[in-house]
Amino acid sequence: MIKLDALQKPIAAELKTFEKKFKEAMKTTTPLLDRITRYILKRKGKQIRPMFVLSAANFCGGITEASYRGAALVELLHTATLVHDDVVDDAYQRRGFFSINALWKNKIAVLVGDYLLAKGLLLSVNNEDHRLLKIVSEAVQQMSEGELLQLEKARKLDIDEAVYFEVIRKKTASLIASCCACGAASAGATEEEIERMRLFGEKIGIAFQIKDDLFDFGFDQIGKPLGIDIKEKKMTLPLIYALQQSNRSEKRRIINIIKNKNDEPNQVQIVLDFVRQSGGLAYAETQMKCYQQEAFDLIANLGSDTHRNHLENLVLYTTQRTN
Repeated sequence: MIKLDALQKPIAAELKTFEKKFKEAMKTTTPLLDRITRYILKRKGKQIRPMFVLSAANFCGGITEASYRGAALVELLHTATLVHDDVVDDAYQRRGFFSINALWKNKIAVLVGDYLLAKGLLLSVNNEDHRLLKIVSEAVQQMSEGELLQLEKARKLDIDEAVYFEVIRKKTASLIASCCACGAASAGATEEEIERMRLFGEKIGIAFQIKDDLFDFGFDQIGKPLGIDIKEKKMTLPLIYALQQSNRSEKRRIINIIKNKNDEPNQVQIVLDFVRQSGGLAYAETQMKCYQQEAFDLIANLGSDTHRNHLENLVLYTTQRTN
């Protein structure tokens, strides 16, 4: 299994440079805002997105100053969407920390999200990184469309595989796709190379989301609470497949549990067991590996062995991770 520290090692110096530049990009002279941005910086995640930007740049010719700005732009806009998501979802925790709205209330959280969005836009405009701004802005647009499509379909629980893949392509995969496209563009790649890297990132993003779907059913035994997606009435790939294999009465029974009894642990367990016994997990894992292979195929025999291997290891990490 690929370890995160092993992935970070080849670009450790570049990640440090990125952190310094990202900190600079977050700076403000407003005391309250400064406290909040320092809090956000303290609870940084695994830095997977900046790693994809920098690794894609290396693969396409080399990391430049624009690569660091591209990574910062992605993180600023992504963080803005997370802050806004927590307000919309009334969520009080993220990655084990209190959310911004939990500590400073909704109005301040929304304004902080707006501030981060503006900082990202200005970072690009002031440095004339118009290509990078276009790539990331398109991703944010797709993320919003994917979220709204999911909300619309969730009311009737009528999401089939085609709709599911459209939702996750927009909602999740578009961001990782923008990371890879930004990395390529920052390294001076051609439009054809940028599109190849965008598609590469999209395949990874879809595989990443399927892995998340599997976690909800206890796949890989990570010790996290199970059935969260069911409680939130989310139609994930293992569940969609299981319903497709069931007869009409069984399908009605499971849909009824998700709609009306999703807060009862014993009923949620019935759905979990139903999906496992219907082959939903095995099917989703196969689909995840197909998308992983499609990503590998897009970069096969291109770039240096060192930089291609690093990108491939990043892909393997997204599909082998245990959290």
